[in-house]
Amino acid sequence: MTSEEANKSGEAIVLDKEDSTFYTDGAQYWKDVEPTVNGMLGGLGFLTDIDIKNSERFLKTLLKLPNPTGTSYALDCGAGIGRITKNLLSRYFDKVDLVDQCPNFIEKAKQNFEGNPKIGEFFCCGLQKFNPPTGKYDVIWIQWVLSHLTDDDLVDLLQRCMKALRPNGLLIVKENCTNSDKVEHDSTDSSATRPFKLFKDLFVKADFKVLKYVKQKNFPADLYPVWSFALSPNIGEKTSCC
Repeated sequence: MTSEEANKSGEAIVLDKEDSTFYTDGAQYWKDVEPTVNGMLGGLGFLTDIDIKNSERFLKTLLKLPNPTGTSYALDCGAGIGRITKNLLSRYFDKVDLVDQCPNFIEKAKQNFEGNPKIGEFFCCGLQKFNPPTGKYDVIWIQWVLSHLTDDDLVDLLQRCMKALRPNGLLIVKENCTNSDKVEHDSTDSSATRPFKLFKDLFVKADFKVLKYVKQKNFPADLYPVWSFALSPNIGEKTSCC
């Protein structure tokens, strides 16, 4: 979705109160999406290589930090058919679990990864309800899915993910951000794109620190800016940009 297609009025959308149709409308939209890379990326499948290359560069930077996270187990949140698991996470981690709310995406992922020893468990669940196993993951990767959560549910998810991290574990978030200081709502897929600052505020509210962040390069100019954030449980260190 281009930035011009969303919320042309520029008015802020309040996301901290439950909307009775916010989740059901989003689930219905994704139910009708084809289980392909192009479907996962809203018709922009040609961007997948650029996306993965930038994500890989960011991940490599994180793995070179002092006291880096381990590489035994990762979790792919909003995994869809496993695009990120296949092209990135399974190349760097011994095992990867996948979670998505759409049964047809999970079934396609199971077919795609049949017999692959790198793949662990599949969870079919919306992230607003998902409770990951405690202390299991070195990295939890969340990409292009938090726009489908309310602010309160986003914070709750991050707090549950914190409990799921191993020592030195990282939460990596990659999401669209608005060009303004407003939340922009898209009724087509029942999503809300947040400004950069709001993401950082929500991370702090969830008791995470932003360890590093970086902007996606080489995407078309008419798309939202995409930012990757590396989060770790807050121990009082300063934020840096890479």
